[in-house]
Amino acid sequence: MTAPIQLWYWPTPNGWKVSIALEEMGLAYEVKPVNIGTGEQFEPGFQAISPNGRMPAIVDPEGPGGQPISIFESGAILQYLGDKSGRFYPTEARARVEVNQWLFWQVGGLGPMAGQTHHFRQYAPAMIRDQRQIAYGVQRYTNETHRLYGVMDRRLKDRDYLAGDYSIADMAAWPWILPTLQGQTLADFPHLATWMDRVGSRPAVKAGRALLEDRRGNAGAAGKDAEAARRVLFGQRATKT
Repeated sequence: MTAPIQLWYWPTPNGWKVSIALEEMGLAYEVKPVNIGTGEQFEPGFQAISPNGRMPAIVDPEGPGGQPISIFESGAILQYLGDKSGRFYPTEARARVEVNQWLFWQVGGLGPMAGQTHHFRQYAPAMIRDQRQIAYGVQRYTNETHRLYGVMDRRLKDRDYLAGDYSIADMAAWPWILPTLQGQTLADFPHLATWMDRVGSRPAVKAGRALLEDRRGNAGAAGKDAEAARRVLFGQRATKT
């Protein structure tokens, strides 16, 4: 019997990338929740798996040569799972390059820029009293996210998916398109909107996106619990009691 892959996970866009991939690829997995609002990402046991102290991470008990392997960084995880399953990550050189460039575009551009947009639009207003201090950040990252939406919209004008066939590149990018949180109007990007519906209608995407959804909090909200979560998320250490 194949041992399940351990998925160290919390329901965020980066976590969704890997839960969606595992569902799409039909790989057996078990969830190991990492509550980033309470500082579980800073625990030594998790950091032994993910030295950067960020989720997601995986442990495959049946890695290369039949030996266990742990992997952190969502892009590296997607590549590994694609190779392991033989699905959604082509082996032909040109097709593989096509997927890789859009995967790295998401990892190096869409994710970080959209993440900063979330910070300045959602979290910073609850953390900084003088709102003038965050106005530049809001404008800077909202505008950059708008530009990146445009890149995707142009790419998808004459194709159904980012790299030809549906692939790990789509799984990486789809969770990061969150127009309301990012100050965007999806109607301005019709090809992107169609792609969002096309990918989002896949049963495996729905299942991966819903994983632990009931445990997702809102550190941008008011209240003592949300304030404590912000201290953990942005103070880089767990609060000791």
